[in-house]
Amino acid sequence: MSTVTLKGNPFNTIGVLPSVGESAVDFRLVKTDLSETTLADYKGSRLVLNIFPSVDTPTCAMSVRKFNEQVSQLDNTKVLCVSADLPFAAARFCGAEGIENVATGSSFRSTFGTDYGVEFVDGPLKGLLSRSVVVLDESGKVIYTEQVSETADEPDYEAAIAAL
Repeated sequence: MSTVTLKGNPFNTIGVLPSVGESAVDFRLVKTDLSETTLADYKGSRLVLNIFPSVDTPTCAMSVRKFNEQVSQLDNTKVLCVSADLPFAAARFCGAEGIENVATGSSFRSTFGTDYGVEFVDGPLKGLLSRSVVVLDESGKVIYTEQVSETADEPDYEAAIAAL
């Protein structure tokens, strides 16, 4: 279990992020067209998992915009934005914002939050995902992780990109 805060108030996640050097846990997430995506879909590419509570909050939306802009300039690198938002919300946001360089995956019918240790188990965001970044190499090995300690803060984009 990890403890993070929201505006200084502490609450907990179900577990901890995978460790650097471990193989990533397989996942099954729902894409905007309601089909599913898995870790295998990204085999051979570096992958940034941008995990957050909801695209309908300013900080989460900013993380999608920034990763869309910054990682799109890198070779053989993809970004998968993961939240418990319904796929329709992600499609609406990306369409309205002109976001084309990231994919989205909804955890609404998966065990992603438990498997990656990021599901909130108490507090006002219970059931949503903790703001985190997990970076994988081409073989699916974890090369960087960050669980943002204050949920209202943005992740360390520079550190995630430097890990690539």
